[in-house]
Amino acid sequence: MSGMKSGVTIKRFECNPLQENCYVVSDDETLQAVIIDCGALYAEEKEAIRQYIATGKLTPVALLSTHGHFDHAFGNRFVFDTYGLKARVHSDDAQLLTHLDSQCRQLMGHTMGVQNTPTGEPLAGGDTIAFGSHSLTVLHTPGHTPGGVVLWERREGIAFSGDTLFRMSVGRTDLPGGDYEQLLQSLNHIAHTLPPDTRIYPGHGPATNMSDELRCNPYLSGN
Repeated sequence: MSGMKSGVTIKRFECNPLQENCYVVSDDETLQAVIIDCGALYAEEKEAIRQYIATGKLTPVALLSTHGHFDHAFGNRFVFDTYGLKARVHSDDAQLLTHLDSQCRQLMGHTMGVQNTPTGEPLAGGDTIAFGSHSLTVLHTPGHTPGGVVLWERREGIAFSGDTLFRMSVGRTDLPGGDYEQLLQSLNHIAHTLPPDTRIYPGHGPATNMSDELRCNPYLSGN
């Protein structure tokens, strides 16, 4: 799936057995790009991303993690080796990313061949990450994990919600570090920050928009 909004191009790659969404978001004028949640596990998934970037003559300038779970980070070593980018994640999730092998072993029973990689400059709420003439604003949204974030491109009216918000659902809170009350507070923060016409690109499943979520998502309809 790919989509066009005046000035940015969004390409989604569905990766690994957990059907995680990795996004390459590029500035149409400068061709600078950010990679969000590279969950590419298999060689063909990594090659599809590499080929898309090469064919489009894109220049990746940042690898951004909405949170530190392994299914969103299988491809971090590939991005580091190919483009020299270290994953940027909120400091509260940094340990998850730097110990991906032990995280996989704890949750899946084996390491799944994941390779640990160093993290880059941490993300914090209010930060902006520029690519070309566009920028993503970081909204700290703990609950699914302590360091979960939503990445919002205000001018284009798009946001990447990771596993905080899905179409008509929300992220689970029963994994280590999850907190249901925090998640509800984060959803309230999103509901009062993102305009209703914001297009939402989640970490799993199809895209949605804030107006539909505010109207129909049982976790948001009270906001």
